[in-house]
Amino acid sequence: MNITLTTYAVVFLVLYVVTESFEYLVKHLNLRYLSRAGSEAPPEFSGQMDEALVAKAMEYQAEKTRFGFVSGVAGNIGVLIFIFGGLLNALNSWIVSLGLPFAVSGWLFFLILLYATELLSAPFSLYLTFRIENKYGFNTMTIRLWISDFLKSVIISTILFSVLAFAGFSLIRWSPLHWWFWVWVFLLVFGVFMMYISPRVIEPLFNKFVPLDDEALKERVVRLAERAGIRAGRVLKVDASKRSTHSNAYFTGLGKTKRIVLFDTLLKGMKPEETLAVIAHEIGHWKKKHLLKMMALMEAMTFAGLWAAYHIIKSGAMAEVFGISKDTIFAGLVLIAFIAGMISLPLKAFLNYLSRRNENEADTFSCNLTQDREAMSRALVKLSKENLSNPHSPHPLYVALYYSHPPVLSRIRRILK
Repeated sequence: MNITLTTYAVVFLVLYVVTESFEYLVKHLNLRYLSRAGSEAPPEFSGQMDEALVAKAMEYQAEKTRFGFVSGVAGNIGVLIFIFGGLLNALNSWIVSLGLPFAVSGWLFFLILLYATELLSAPFSLYLTFRIENKYGFNTMTIRLWISDFLKSVIISTILFSVLAFAGFSLIRWSPLHWWFWVWVFLLVFGVFMMYISPRVIEPLFNKFVPLDDEALKERVVRLAERAGIRAGRVLKVDASKRSTHSNAYFTGLGKTKRIVLFDTLLKGMKPEETLAVIAHEIGHWKKKHLLKMMALMEAMTFAGLWAAYHIIKSGAMAEVFGISKDTIFAGLVLIAFIAGMISLPLKAFLNYLSRRNENEADTFSCNLTQDREAMSRALVKLSKENLSNPHSPHPLYVALYYSHPPVLSRIRRILK
């Protein structure tokens, strides 16, 4: 295949390599931070993590980072071959040659990319689950369950993607001058719909959610929520232990589907006061409207992105710059996403900063609601211990780019203040 890169395409190629190299450099700096931290536990972890456990946690974090290097490089090579090696142009030209209706062409184009991504990422998921997670005692999945999850995910992704694709491309055909606005409206409505439907339809396909069965703890949760001015009718336990021994809790849903979900592994390892502190943290996200605020920000960004995509595609610049022989909106969207990924690093750091700030607010809310700072700090220590998180402070630049939560040590010290 004869491949000729324009000057601008070479510029984007260099920019991509530089951006990805910078991210690998940050990860390398954090690996050095890990190695220098040693195996001595910080005072806040005294009595919970001995030197052997700290060393195991640091080894686990280092191995996951090295695995991230390998999988990331493989992904980078795939992107470069697809964008600059002629595969995008070949796929785009083949789709055009079929002479299919516009919406069907767009659906088939992106469905092929979806399936290719799933198949190429599967070996890395298998290695992470059955090699690394097994090695450190986290994985409880069987191959049969992994295959079942994979097939369910592909089927659900295909259904949801098909709805999005046919609706989106139909809107583009219906309103060629203002499609960016109508697609944004549709995505907003669809996103809200999914927040209602996912807890009831999709999530139960993978896990079993049951009401918290500890009546004494449930009563304390209800009283705790009442002090915060909310009704806690949906505090659920999920059977996360059938896949992993990792423990966690999270808040999800809107309206009547709002729920606080506790991993069964978390309930097993926490005392009631510590569980209440974790629940109070999730109530804090609820009361501070963190989910709604982040949704509003993301919708504003989506609006701006679709507007910009419309004007860039209209100009035909993407096909000219990257040597695409058939100028289609399908190839244009892929190339815009490729460029956006390169220039979004500062935005990613900003979003993670907002997320860390929200987590600190939720921690403060938890301490004020329970009036028990020690319980919250103990809960964080146990979560860190059970998940083999880094008990030391990571490299600040690594935190800025990749941490949606503040490092656990800084959270504990902040709480104890």
